[in-house]
Amino acid sequence: MSKYNPLWIFIKQQNKDNFKMTFDEIKEVLGFPIDHSFLNYKKELSEFGYQTGKISLKEQTIIFKKITS
Repeated sequence: MSKYNPLWIFIKQQNKDNFKMTFDEIKEVLGFPIDHSFLNYKKELSEFGYQTGKISLKEQTIIFKKITS
């Protein structure tokens, strides 16, 4: 279990094909701001049926996409 599990669970519960979250929304879910270590942990998200799409530092958003088999 990683420090990002609460976020992965939240994303899975959304049950949407694609959606965008702001860094602030992610902080609300996690209780702490994401940092560059997120890039190492994002591969865990596939275990929950999702993957990360575009990460925009300018807009401070991340797009999450449901994995289709």
